[in-house]
Amino acid sequence: MMAVERHQIAVYLGPIAAGVLVGWAAPGAGPGLEHVINPVLGALLYVTFLQVPARDLLRSLRDGRFLAAALTVNFVVVPLVVAAMFLFLPADQAVRLGVLLVLLTPCVDYVIVFSGLAGGSSRRLLAATPLLLLVQMALLPLFLLLFLGNGLVDTVEAGPFLRAFLFLIVIPLGLAWLTQARTARAAGTLGTAMVPLMAATLFVVVASQVPKLTGDVTKVLGVVPFYVVFLVVMAFVGRAVARSFRLDTAASRAVVFTGATRNSLVVLPLALALPQQVTAAVVVTQTLVEVLGMVAYVRLVPRLIR
Repeated sequence: MMAVERHQIAVYLGPIAAGVLVGWAAPGAGPGLEHVINPVLGALLYVTFLQVPARDLLRSLRDGRFLAAALTVNFVVVPLVVAAMFLFLPADQAVRLGVLLVLLTPCVDYVIVFSGLAGGSSRRLLAATPLLLLVQMALLPLFLLLFLGNGLVDTVEAGPFLRAFLFLIVIPLGLAWLTQARTARAAGTLGTAMVPLMAATLFVVVASQVPKLTGDVTKVLGVVPFYVVFLVVMAFVGRAVARSFRLDTAASRAVVFTGATRNSLVVLPLALALPQQVTAAVVVTQTLVEVLGMVAYVRLVPRLIR
């Protein structure tokens, strides 16, 4: 499994490329593949949440400086960075909602592996993930309301949004933590399925969404520069936050990664529940940009923070 994790970027790029090719070559397969998204995504999120140890929630509170840095970079600094970019985003509310959904939620899964590959403290990140997940779910509605105001009511239908949140986030999270409580061995064994499930999900999502981009390609491509700028800015901002909290090298690198990586696949069910198809495409696009960005991060963050 460790070999798979070490080559995780390549494992993800392959299904993404295959999904793009299938989506362009066989657009008729899109509707069928879309029916597979929720079951595959539900399984992925369940396995992902198995890696978020509920028992470590109280333990994470003891590592005060690191936890304060992680919370600061994700829920104070990132919203400020997003606010600075928000004025320049396309005027389309569905596009703006997609950008906000994905950029305002910190990653709780593969960030741990990528951080470890760059010499970051995977242990500290893993211990902090339960709190990061709970805080982002609590703050996301408030952030969306703050940024979009009345436009949020016009863009989001509450019913499908809440059903997606319940069936694809709350229930998988509850089942995962119940599994952890029953048997740690089963949780560890099932956790090994995360990478292949992630690869399968990326293929299904990309292949089903590519045919929908007809007429929306310009809108989707228009957000790519914002995602790239976000990755560049957060590398330096994350380093500044880590320095302000006087963290050691491994913890500092972990803070940079948690500030830069986003929770695209966890919020994707919320985007798919919306009537505007472009919102989900905007979220998926962030995943594609981020996976490529991690290639650079794994190599450059150790140079940025020696």
